Amino acid sequence: MTTSDMTTSDMINRQGPKARFELNSGLLMSGAVLIAIGGVLGLIGMALGSTALVTASRRWVRQLDVPPSEIAKQKWAKAKVATNAGVSAWRDASHEPAHSRP
Repeated sequence: MTTSDMTTSDMINRQGPKARFELNSGLLMSGAVLIAIGGVLGLIGMALGSTALVTASRRWVRQLDVPPSEIAKQKWAKAKVATNAGVSAWRDASHEPAHSRP
């Protein structure tokens, strides 16, 4: 039999045993289970941490003399006054004639 007479299947069979890709399914499943357990533990940790932060924040807000909403209202009122003063100063300055330099 010459090379030209061989079919593709003959060539494949003559190459000898092929290396097979084999997975250890037990190890793969163990890894998947450990990843899932780690994810659940991570979620539990984030929930506990968030609860601690929210509790501490609520306690801190209760101890304040002035509630945060009132502080925000005061800051907003100051910002409005400052904005109006800036607008007035800009308008007054734009009506003045330009000064010439000596």
